[in-house]
Amino acid sequence: MLCFLFCVEVLISCFSGQVNRKWPAKQRKIALLVDEADLLQKKFRLCCLSYSARRDVKFAFKLARDAIVSRSMSPSEPGSSKSVNETCVICLEDTDVSQIFSVDRCQHRYCFSCMKQHVEVKLLHGILPKCPHEGCEYELLVDSCQNFLTPKLTETMRQRKLEASIPAAEKVYCPYPRCSALMTRTEVFEYSENLIGVSDQAGPKKCLKCHGLFCFNCKVPWHSGMTCLVYKRLNPNPPAEDLKLKSLASRNRWRQCVKCNYVIELAEGCYHMTCRCGFEFCYICGAEWKEKKATCDCPLWAEDNIWIEDHESDWEEEDEDWEDDNYDGF
Repeated sequence: MLCFLFCVEVLISCFSGQVNRKWPAKQRKIALLVDEADLLQKKFRLCCLSYSARRDVKFAFKLARDAIVSRSMSPSEPGSSKSVNETCVICLEDTDVSQIFSVDRCQHRYCFSCMKQHVEVKLLHGILPKCPHEGCEYELLVDSCQNFLTPKLTETMRQRKLEASIPAAEKVYCPYPRCSALMTRTEVFEYSENLIGVSDQAGPKKCLKCHGLFCFNCKVPWHSGMTCLVYKRLNPNPPAEDLKLKSLASRNRWRQCVKCNYVIELAEGCYHMTCRCGFEFCYICGAEWKEKKATCDCPLWAEDNIWIEDHESDWEEEDEDWEDDNYDGF
């Protein structure tokens, strides 16, 4: 009972303006909470509002989230013929259990919709997605995620897994624009030796996917009849195709990874970029990020690149801020 009373007090203190009807709560979830708090408040003989800083009541929200997790992970009643719903602790929506995803090993459970958004955002930033539960480090398995991912996202996740499993010094990308296949240095050398009998670094190498010959040193299609030194002397400038690509990249403000030359476009988010090869850099100046920290003085983001939903008014933006502050652990 004491815990119940405290939770009511926390709820009222967070939304006192709405509980007292000073301004409306139009967000559906917030409105439901406010209405419930208002009804509970009327049942007490004496109820005094108290105000607390958010940092002082965060643990109460953690207790609430833990309670939801505990409830969602408990087995359903045997013999029940009705559809069973679970509350997703990210969106707080009641979802049919058939649309709930259980993370392997840790067994944390979330709805398909939230999991898809979580994985998609992580892949967009070149990061292998892990369990969204706060502090949980278990990586998601591709085969399990096929239940809620599109085939394209599933293939992207497989590619990210492959890239992460190869050390940076071992990564080799096919230089042919229509291919760009990722390979390891070891398998390229073994494959080329078996097919064309060349094992040294200076000889031609063959792509495992498109089977095109390329130069490992120059990272270009194979320059037949000339050494790497002669090729670089005769071709001091990039090929015409590369110049066109650089011109297009310049017009669209794309950036090229200095480590693997992969072209990257910032769709939204901050300027901290993680390339497919694992290299982290600043999107503005190209400076390397070391140990998750910037080595330049460029801003971390620009407002134009941060995706924000249109809100009906200032009070609704305030509700969004509250949700972000208190549910950032998911």
